[in-house]
Amino acid sequence: MKKYLFRVEKTGTGFSAFAEDDKLFVSTTGKDMMELKQNIFDAMNLYRDHKGLKPVSESDISIRLDVKQFFEYYNVINAKALGERIGMSQSLLSQYANGIKVPSEKQTQKILGGIKDLGKELTELDFK
Repeated sequence: MKKYLFRVEKTGTGFSAFAEDDKLFVSTTGKDMMELKQNIFDAMNLYRDHKGLKPVSESDISIRLDVKQFFEYYNVINAKALGERIGMSQSLLSQYANGIKVPSEKQTQKILGGIKDLGKELTELDFK
């Protein structure tokens, strides 16, 4: 099944999301990322049901944040430490995280790759 991409934006009361596909008229809001993800899933399936289509699974939905929004929401991730981990200047990563500069696609992929590597590493941990 096709992957559906939703762009997320920060609002005064939480987050909003809309489908990036011009032919897909689905949008929703949520007070936090967990609620937003559930609302996107529910909205997509209401839309697909209305169109007589099969429901989607959560794995069919992809969410796109910009770098600044990522660091605002996931503020437990330290930009300085991440910068060191991925070989990027802390100052530059901080400028991206604060919206002072917008990273190129190459820089965005470098940051995302580092975050995904960290996430994978964390999921493989176990405590005694």
